[in-house]
Amino acid sequence: MGKTKEKTITQEVTGTIDVKDLILFNDDVNTFDYVIGCLVEICGHTYEQAEQCATVAHLKGKCSIKIGTYEELKPLCDELTRLKLTVSIK
Repeated sequence: MGKTKEKTITQEVTGTIDVKDLILFNDDVNTFDYVIGCLVEICGHTYEQAEQCATVAHLKGKCSIKIGTYEELKPLCDELTRLKLTVSIK
């Protein structure tokens, strides 16, 4: 029987990653159910996460719904905008 050696490689990441927020703004047009459905479908939120985001946006005027790089968030922002939600990347 042969022994298998495991080797762990640690690589240091240099540089910085510019993390952004995808912000959902409250509006007086879309229903809670519509917003929740969009967040579940486009952002991959669970129903509970989407419901919490919709509630926070309603009560506070805005809510960070996703974090990531600009490149990761841009397609989500574009699709949510196409669906008539008010969003921006900050």
